[in-house]
Amino acid sequence: MTLPEWAVATPERRAHIERVAALLSTWATALRVPAAERARWLRAAWLHDALRDAPAADELQHGPMAAERAARAGERDPGVLDAVRYHSLGHARWDDVGKMLYLADYLEPGRPFDREAHRALAARVPGERDAVLRDVAARRIARVIDSGWPLVRETVDFWNSLLAP
Repeated sequence: MTLPEWAVATPERRAHIERVAALLSTWATALRVPAAERARWLRAAWLHDALRDAPAADELQHGPMAAERAARAGERDPGVLDAVRYHSLGHARWDDVGKMLYLADYLEPGRPFDREAHRALAARVPGERDAVLRDVAARRIARVIDSGWPLVRETVDFWNSLLAP
């Protein structure tokens, strides 16, 4: 799979998307994920930032924009669409595709910050996915708080869902 023809992505963004897809593929192999589930993960990877560089896109709108466009283009899997729609925010009712995309988007090796910590976290995902998911969510939420931005309801609900027994 590759980017859809309607994507608006710079070469740098395309490289990021490729690294996300590669990381998800590595985890799918390590976890012996069935082919159909692996395909869902990879569709979400290729779609998640497909409109990140579109003129009307911003940090919070590019996911919903891409999910809407993917649905119009024929993507029917609600889990894939929710993964794409909420990949920047988190979502309390995600299935595995959303959780894995959230992790890969943050932990892909091209991110310019905390590379060693990200590498260590990424290596732990196949054996400790839920613990790493809580750690990554905490890091992402801390960045939002440190930036002085409000936490949106989806992120708060996602965090609370990670703490529920």
